[in-house]
Amino acid sequence: MPPAKYDGPVSYPSYGYPAYGYGPTPDHPQATTILVLGILGLVLCQLLGPVAWIMGSKARREIDASGGTLGGRSSVTAGYVCGIVATGLMLLVVVGYILLFAIGVVVAGTSSSY
Repeated sequence: MPPAKYDGPVSYPSYGYPAYGYGPTPDHPQATTILVLGILGLVLCQLLGPVAWIMGSKARREIDASGGTLGGRSSVTAGYVCGIVATGLMLLVVVGYILLFAIGVVVAGTSSSY
């Protein structure tokens, strides 16, 4: 039996450290802003809804075009959806006020006091 060949010390992979150049992708710079605007549009001021909707749409296109170098799509999508819902609520409120105004005009025009 031939003698065993010595190749030097055995090196084991180090666990817990990612390979050089890899790591989490950075979030889109406006991801948190869009999420906050969307939530505030739902809770406090529906006028922020269209802003979150427009900014979210633009940021989603930028994330898709980045080829994986930008992250934060889930935060942007959440703010985008909250912006759409807030805009819908705002439109419902505006339509409700218009209907109330129209009913008030019709009722005031048809009522006569003799």
